[in-house]
Amino acid sequence: MRREMQKVLVPPRADMPLWETYRKEIERPDTEIVFAPVNFWQRPEDDRIRQLADIAAVIAGTEAYTERVFGSCPGLKIVARAGVGYDNVDLVAAARHRVWVTNTPGSLERSVAESTWMMILALTHKLEPHLQTMRNGAFEWVLGTEAFGRTLGIIGVGRIGRLVAQIARGFEMTLLGCDVVQDEHFAASTGLRYVSLRELLGGADIVTIHTPRLPETLGLIGAKELGWMKPTASLINTARGGIVDETALVAALREGRLAGAALDVFEKEPLPAEHPLRKLPNVVLTPHVAAATVEASRRTYLQAWRNVVAVLDGKRPPNPVNQVT
Repeated sequence: MRREMQKVLVPPRADMPLWETYRKEIERPDTEIVFAPVNFWQRPEDDRIRQLADIAAVIAGTEAYTERVFGSCPGLKIVARAGVGYDNVDLVAAARHRVWVTNTPGSLERSVAESTWMMILALTHKLEPHLQTMRNGAFEWVLGTEAFGRTLGIIGVGRIGRLVAQIARGFEMTLLGCDVVQDEHFAASTGLRYVSLRELLGGADIVTIHTPRLPETLGLIGAKELGWMKPTASLINTARGGIVDETALVAALREGRLAGAALDVFEKEPLPAEHPLRKLPNVVLTPHVAAATVEASRRTYLQAWRNVVAVLDGKRPPNPVNQVT
């Protein structure tokens, strides 16, 4: 007996690089692929609820899934995050409405670690002012600094943080780590030393954040914490917006209490056009694209699809972050 057709909402075709190369791996005779509208994640909640009305599964981005969304979409069985973070999903509400929530661990780490190092070198070698100089028709330069031999502080020594640390070994850096979970074997193999947040911020030349956005990490780096950092230090955040207090960061950068910052994530996304961060010369900004590579995209969407298929087949998904009973 043929099963009823179930609709799966996936990101817009433009957001899924090389779609044609793996569409055969995710299309099934009992599922209908529905492409979400462009910028689905930015749309008002009412628009997203209408789009999800007859959807059984969604491969989700950073759009919010609230109690109201789950209550308005009784046919929804799974929110499969195409990524690692799931702070945009109300897990309690999802479980209450018997909706699985999954993520894709291991799919993005390499790309985010590489992007982090791109930002480290962009800051130390003053890439942003040099780009602006060339685009403005001038041919001027300012002195940068080497990353080689510096002290790198890693807040959140998980999968991404460990990759960042491994790359840092090639630069012969001193490694400081801060995490509630401490992997002593990894620390011994890389020379990383676990310290308190205050010691890390006070001792590092470059600080990079790789912690999830949780209630205890919101505002983790505020005015007080920025005050612990060296005025010659730089701060990088490729984790989640809200972990760094942007108002305090702008003040520290303007007043010369911090040398530079590189941010891929923001308290409000997209970053407002008139946000003061956009106007600072010692800042590198990217639009939440640290994981945006062809390789990461393929790994992520195929892994998310495996979670979807399991749930549509009445099974437990491979990568759940909540429990449905």
